[in-house]
Amino acid sequence: MSQTALRRSLAATQSRRKLRIRLAILFLSPLLLLATGPWEPGSWQRRSMEDIGVLLIFVAILGRAWSILYIGGRKTRDLVATGPYSVTRNPLYFFSFMALAGLGAQTGSFAIILVLLAAAWAIFLPVVHREEAALGEAHGRRFETYRASVPRFLPNPRLWTNAGEIRVDPAIWARTVLDSSFFLLLVPLIRGIGWMQFSLFGPHLILLF
Repeated sequence: MSQTALRRSLAATQSRRKLRIRLAILFLSPLLLLATGPWEPGSWQRRSMEDIGVLLIFVAILGRAWSILYIGGRKTRDLVATGPYSVTRNPLYFFSFMALAGLGAQTGSFAIILVLLAAAWAIFLPVVHREEAALGEAHGRRFETYRASVPRFLPNPRLWTNAGEIRVDPAIWARTVLDSSFFLLLVPLIRGIGWMQFSLFGPHLILLF
């Protein structure tokens, strides 16, 4: 597969991913508006869960910024297998899972966290399959060896290999950080929905542990 064809294939895959994310948000909106965790906003249990969630989001933003340093602008040209890509084949998706868990924690519900992660899994997995097929065509046996030795999502720190040096594309790095920071902007929105739920619906809310 030529570099141009590979770029077009990956771009089309990412476009489908974005469409599915929008549809998932539309589908899950009623759940986020009508369901919440068992603890009232302001309780120590809810605050603790929210704070842990914010920490997860910060780690996810840093992790995505770190990952894009290694692969930004090189995904279709090189097989990146160092840094975060030496311990997991998809660190950007792994940290996205982490950020979504952090957002789910703002609802105070473990069930909503699991629903968000399941939705992300259903969206990301077909994308990863298509990306791997394209990269397999582009890099051949080198990619097959890499795929066989490095986990798809869950990192294995024992595989860590660093790069001697990396070239950074500032525009791609800045765009990734800005896109990832959107998770933080959703925190006050979700917390605000939580306060609104208890003030408007009270005991009629759907409580999910």
